Amino acid sequence: MATEHIKRAIADALRQLGVQNPEVSLEHPDDLSHGDYATNVALRYAKELKVNPKKLADDIVRYIELQKISFVEKVETAGVGFINFYLSQEFFAESIKEVLQKKDDFGRNNIGKGKKVIVEFSSPNIAKPFTIGHLRSTIIGDAVAKTLSVLGFSVIRDNHLGDWGTQFGKMIVAIKKWGDIHKIAENAAPVRELVDLYIRFHAEAKTNPALEDEAREWFVKLEKGDAEARGLWKQCVAWSMKEFEGLYKRLGVSFDTMHGESFFEDKMQAVMKELEQKKLLKESEGAQLVFFPNEILPPLMILKKDGGTLYATRDLATDAWRKKEYGNGVTIINETGGEQSLYFRQIFMLEEMLGWFKSNERVHIGHGLTRGKEGKMSTREGNTIWLEEVLDEAVKRAEAINKDTAEIVGIGSLKFNDLKREAKQDIVFDWNDVLNMKGDSGPYLQYSYARAMSVLRKSPPQLRRGAESTRRGGGVNELEHLLYRFPEIVERAGREYAPHFIATYLIELAGAFNGWYAKERILDAGEETKYRLALTAAFAQVMKNGLWLLGITAPEKM
Repeated sequence: MATEHIKRAIADALRQLGVQNPEVSLEHPDDLSHGDYATNVALRYAKELKVNPKKLADDIVRYIELQKISFVEKVETAGVGFINFYLSQEFFAESIKEVLQKKDDFGRNNIGKGKKVIVEFSSPNIAKPFTIGHLRSTIIGDAVAKTLSVLGFSVIRDNHLGDWGTQFGKMIVAIKKWGDIHKIAENAAPVRELVDLYIRFHAEAKTNPALEDEAREWFVKLEKGDAEARGLWKQCVAWSMKEFEGLYKRLGVSFDTMHGESFFEDKMQAVMKELEQKKLLKESEGAQLVFFPNEILPPLMILKKDGGTLYATRDLATDAWRKKEYGNGVTIINETGGEQSLYFRQIFMLEEMLGWFKSNERVHIGHGLTRGKEGKMSTREGNTIWLEEVLDEAVKRAEAINKDTAEIVGIGSLKFNDLKREAKQDIVFDWNDVLNMKGDSGPYLQYSYARAMSVLRKSPPQLRRGAESTRRGGGVNELEHLLYRFPEIVERAGREYAPHFIATYLIELAGAFNGWYAKERILDAGEETKYRLALTAAFAQVMKNGLWLLGITAPEKM
């Protein structure tokens, strides 16, 4: 990439001028009149070299000019010591050729070659339908996994299902007291029936706290293999998995592994033994806890006083199994709600204390909550919005654009409305916002792609065979200034586990294309026609690649 070449040239200049280990950063100026790249290294190292920043910038510029970088048209000092780089017209023409030659591979690189990454995402709880709140982890995790895969990482996409824990004791109590397993089985939406029972349990428990003790007792029975408890649990799992599979299919999301917490049931004892051997467990009021050095974090409970396990017990067993299954050096990424940040800090530190992982091998992507207008949504309170209903409504609204593409446009609008935001931001659920079909939206990007494809379909085949080696016409337009940046955007999104960088780039790219399309003739532009068609094809290719990374389909017609 041009970025790395320019960085090396700047670093070489700084070493020549006396900087031992220079670190160079580049950015794209907001105003294109200030160049394609800019750096503040002169301001950064002027004090170390005891020179004026403007003089240091001038010295760096003179050194770089002597290197005669083929794709750099001009380098200049700006302001008190900034350095601006202007790329040549030939560079942009070659960039268009590169897009058209690499096609679906444009944006890929090998920075992750030889590295394994587990991306754990979605991870819904059994016996609860998908709500709008589950959408975030599912689509953010999917986009992160896709991005890492095109950066050369060996990615294992894991769905860690919540199919174990005290909530199943509650579900068993509710079914036995108020449910009918045969009637639930006959229901078209059995999981909704289970949720109604779950909600009733919590309502009844407010006036009858003994129900909570009864639920804990049933979960202990479940852990010990009680036949009745296991039978009810297995039925809940089967109903839930059928519903989940349908939703994942609609969302276009898949997984490499899909283990429930129960899969690790027989692996917890080995973890408990290791914790004991390394003297990390301490008893407190009958429970087993881990206390962290200097009380840097609150204690983490590993075993309840009744002998029941917790999320922490099962998560430790999960990561121990992963380490054994995938070997040393694997990085594990957990995409969950941001409210679990403290818990993951505890788990990560404990796994370092055990010697399982290094600090950079454990990552938590914490997304913000999806809130209703009156606050946090909760299944147990019965004030949630079911994801299936949201998907259906999105598709219904998208039918106003085109019935043939309503499914992919409607679902694309939902995904993009979320992914264009930084993950840690909360979302206040509002139908008109979530299903917005205009402005900076998924449908706007899909329509821009379809518009470009329409132009290409109308063009003679002999004119669609790639860009000429040199660009014709006047100056470089905004679209050309943006297209070559796509690999940089993908790399940043991967390094920072942040799909919103791709989303905001695509908004800017679509705006540039539509602005150019409105001003310029494409199909009958004389000698410019072939290049303009190539530019249109390059835009379509980059838009398609970017949308794919976000899990959004690019329709050729709308």
